[in-house]
Amino acid sequence: MNPVLIIVVGYILLNIIALLAFAIDKRKARKGKWRTPEKTLLILSLIGPFGAVFGMKLFRHKTMKLKFKLVYLFVILHLLAIGTIIFMKGQFG
Repeated sequence: MNPVLIIVVGYILLNIIALLAFAIDKRKARKGKWRTPEKTLLILSLIGPFGAVFGMKLFRHKTMKLKFKLVYLFVILHLLAIGTIIFMKGQFG
């Protein structure tokens, strides 16, 4: 299997996991159950920021918490990294 495809699929899965973590935490919040630690949600947001932002918006979860504004910074950092990879691939590919 193509290594690039493996990386892309893995990256998509990380974002789906982040999205699901926000969905599960929101559901637990509504039911008054044990919650996912914010640290865990932030780590998942760091490695899957697109899923995290989508989860925050879709489930209206953690959007007002100041530390979760970092998720938008994570998106910018990932976009810069992806852009750099694409640029370098074009230069040296």
